[in-house]
Amino acid sequence: MPSHIGIVACSAEGASLCYRTICVEGAQLLGPHDHPEVSMHTHSLAEYMKCIERGDWQGVGELMLSSADKLARTGADFLICPDNTIHQAFPCIESRLKLPWLHIAEVVAARAAERGFRRIGITGTRWLVESEIYPEKLTARGLACVRPNAAEREAMNRIIFEELVYGIFNPESLAYFQRVLRRMKDEGCDAVILGCTEIPLILNDSNSPLPTLDSTRLLARAALRRAVEGPASYSGGG
Repeated sequence: MPSHIGIVACSAEGASLCYRTICVEGAQLLGPHDHPEVSMHTHSLAEYMKCIERGDWQGVGELMLSSADKLARTGADFLICPDNTIHQAFPCIESRLKLPWLHIAEVVAARAAERGFRRIGITGTRWLVESEIYPEKLTARGLACVRPNAAEREAMNRIIFEELVYGIFNPESLAYFQRVLRRMKDEGCDAVILGCTEIPLILNDSNSPLPTLDSTRLLARAALRRAVEGPASYSGGG
């Protein structure tokens, strides 16, 4: 039997895309309509934002751990979190987790290395792109990264929190992301991380100036492989 996947969710749109990917693509591994058992728990995004906006990453971690503990009690075998920003709190809780955890940035960095990318742009919330979540994992694999500039960070952050988390997709916002990615390409980037789990809802390989590393779907696919094939199926650890 496939392992039971536990999803520590944060924002609805990103978590929904991750869940849908697991369910839809599970059939490719297991047969028509089949997928591993999945459980999800999420606290209100507002509770996360209260902690994030005051820089209380320990508080963010406690919310994540609360969800993780609930999922452990439901019988999950391992955990994923389809939210990049709150992984900044992962070190606060890592030693207290009862279950293995697939780290989203490790999954993405492993895929970037497999595809032979060398210099990678990062997009996401301003907290994500100002953190070391991705630079740390990329550097460990010998990969370089480019962050958005200050104005780009603020604009992307606004689009994410005023539009994408509510399922609002404006052509003007897509065009803005495309301009940022063209600048990154001009700076020598050969790929871009869609480092907010809602960004893949508007940006993909068909409309991006750079090849994309879709953190949401990459995490879902890594979870599927682990659930079906076991821990050894995931080369990035976790």
